[in-house]
Amino acid sequence: MYRLTEAELKLAEIIWENEPISSPDLVKLCEEKLNWKKSTTYTMLKKLEIKEVFINNKGIVESLLTKEEFYMEQSKQIVREGFDGSFPRFLAAFTRHKKLSKREIKELQELIEQHKED
Repeated sequence: MYRLTEAELKLAEIIWENEPISSPDLVKLCEEKLNWKKSTTYTMLKKLEIKEVFINNKGIVESLLTKEEFYMEQSKQIVREGFDGSFPRFLAAFTRHKKLSKREIKELQELIEQHKED
């Protein structure tokens, strides 16, 4: 759904950290942080607008999706595409090479309790 290139993701992170931000200020930040020219910033911003992650409304850039919403959608997509939509399969793959700490287990148990069907 929301697939971003590495460059698009770098721009997205800058916008999320500074929004709302004027497009001239965004150009300056991208020049400083990414060594991008004005045209590169506007081209990349247009791509993010097409993907409906951000909007440039009269020179003010704002998100249509918060950072949290974006990464939540990414996570759902990974589970859907890589694990046939099965969260237990995803968790099993994730923990195959990493043991969970007691704190992590407790957090997962609390999440399960909060979200289980009645």
